[in-house]
Amino acid sequence: MSEELTYVIGHRNPDADAICSAIAYAAFKKATGQEGFIPARCGNTNERVNAILQRFGLPAPMFLGDVAPRVREVMSANPHCVTPRHTCAEALELIDRHDVNVLPVVEEDGTLLGMISVFDLGDHFIPKPRDQKEMRHVHASIADIVRSLRAETLNSVDEDRLEDLYVRVGAMDIRSFGDFTHEVGTGAGQSIIVVGDRYDIQTKSINAGVRLLVITGSLRPEEDIIQMAREKGVCLVSSPYDSATTSWIIRSANRVDRLYTRKTLTFSADERLSDVRRRVAANPPQSCMVVDEEGKLLGVFTKSDLLKPPRTRLVLVDHNELTQAVPGAELVTICEIIDHHRLGNPHSSQPILFFNEPVGSTCSIVADCFRRAGLSPDKKTAGIMMSGIISDTLNLRSPTTTAKDGELLNWLAKLAGIDAAELAQFIFSSGGVLAGRGAMDALRNDLKVYHEGALSFSVSQVEELGFDHFWSKRGELEKALAELRANEGLDFSALLVTDINKQDSLLLISGPRDICECINYPRVEAHDVFELAGIVSRKKQLVPYLTSQIARP
Repeated sequence: MSEELTYVIGHRNPDADAICSAIAYAAFKKATGQEGFIPARCGNTNERVNAILQRFGLPAPMFLGDVAPRVREVMSANPHCVTPRHTCAEALELIDRHDVNVLPVVEEDGTLLGMISVFDLGDHFIPKPRDQKEMRHVHASIADIVRSLRAETLNSVDEDRLEDLYVRVGAMDIRSFGDFTHEVGTGAGQSIIVVGDRYDIQTKSINAGVRLLVITGSLRPEEDIIQMAREKGVCLVSSPYDSATTSWIIRSANRVDRLYTRKTLTFSADERLSDVRRRVAANPPQSCMVVDEEGKLLGVFTKSDLLKPPRTRLVLVDHNELTQAVPGAELVTICEIIDHHRLGNPHSSQPILFFNEPVGSTCSIVADCFRRAGLSPDKKTAGIMMSGIISDTLNLRSPTTTAKDGELLNWLAKLAGIDAAELAQFIFSSGGVLAGRGAMDALRNDLKVYHEGALSFSVSQVEELGFDHFWSKRGELEKALAELRANEGLDFSALLVTDINKQDSLLLISGPRDICECINYPRVEAHDVFELAGIVSRKKQLVPYLTSQIARP
């Protein structure tokens, strides 16, 4: 990735302020010359948000369902590989050239078969004096040996046949040379003789019918030796190396198919690193392989790669509590928080910019960032921020509204060339949540979870023009609220339905009787529905009230 990306993202089940402030703050960063800030969301948009985005011709921010670091972020993609048909010499060359300890072994189509390490290769080449036969063993073709030696071929016979051969150096006296033909199971036809300019040894080897005669030191044998090799069907090559080096390199012509480890620890590119660390700790491998669903190799990573700092960076807008943040936020770098809610801020390893101001909308804070920097947002960005302020303050009628919200709304209206009252009418008439969605979708449309002491609870809020849709779907909403509470393991769940025109709300609660009993607002038609006159703000009115009531002895 050539450019470090930072995602500006609102809370789960984002409302208009969360979406609009994410778009606007990313625009502010760009206006101040800071690149790589991308607006994002961790939930679906709703009818109101869609109407706002369509009005200003802007796309919805990109969706991020989970930002937990994944294997793909630390793996080395397209690693250097070998096939079972590669030689040890070729594997060693790759290991040396690219400074790696392990090479994946794959089929020609990329399917992972296993891996071969420098330790596997080292074990193969370490001398084993008690097994001299194995020390001389080469499982390769003549072509493999010629390629490894970079030798000149003087006579070739069936060079592509894969076979078991045994290498010997013709350094002894001619009178004792030839005893190899009596070794059980490794006769002349399986022998490779390495020799210098010893005409007598060369002649005797060819007459014995060895499989391969290697002349060292780039020496060219006599023409009659070459002719004799042709007549006897003996492979003859000239090596550029001395006899000792030539013998070692011939052993390196072994194919890796008998040396590589078949059992490997494999992962998907989408697995969470937190899960991977547990598996790797229990099975400490040298390298881990990353494969797709068909078993084809995608990448490689090591245990040290798991210690790399996460690449994902977040700016949280319109929230600061991790229970409301995109899943995985606690595992990545949160570099800024821009919010107007109560503090429930996450731990950070480094100092960060934390901008929290008691105003009616996060868009007000972002607009003030533009203004204090002496910058004027473009018309679309100004309109987006107006929409966030109007939506979150109920067009400056919510008790969370401050004088600063009104001042900034007027400033933005001039820049956007839009009448705030006309925009408010458009926003609040852009489709009711209860009428346009199923009961569970309506509850999750704007839902926040809170923790107070040992209690956990959720509060969903929908804003309607009147309560008709609520009463027509009350039974469905009650059932969905109970299901939500059970699924999330909460002590109770609440739904606040706000009438934008009358500035009143109804509260539906699903929870134990003692929770309902502590609510001292009037009940309406049922024991779990309460009439909250003048209550329109979840943040400033309802949640403080609930926390104070449930905290009472």
